[in-house]
Amino acid sequence: MEPHPILVVEDDVDIRDALVEILQLEGYSVSAAGHGEEALEQLRGGYRPCIIVLDMMMPVMDGWAFCEEKDKDPVLAPIPLLVLSAVAPQDPRNASVRAVDHIPKPIDVEKLLAAVESYC
Repeated sequence: MEPHPILVVEDDVDIRDALVEILQLEGYSVSAAGHGEEALEQLRGGYRPCIIVLDMMMPVMDGWAFCEEKDKDPVLAPIPLLVLSAVAPQDPRNASVRAVDHIPKPIDVEKLLAAVESYC
């Protein structure tokens, strides 16, 4: 596996593509998923990112359901999670989300890169 893998989970294609491009330009190996179910398939298939960059509001499986499923698996639970969302961190739905940081949308790229660098 390439060094410093990152998993980006974002349903908006334009935002997802931009995040992937920004992270790849910084030298990271990036995999992407359009919703939580796709992300879990990659993780259960053996992909082990140094951090997961996660949107919360997505179709099929949203970020909250993804976090619940991820945390049930002792292999996946320790993978750091960085939330990128328009949903405020103090939203009650975030009470059980164990994220290393929460970056609001629109995304501050410098803050994103600093957070990723701390874990990768």
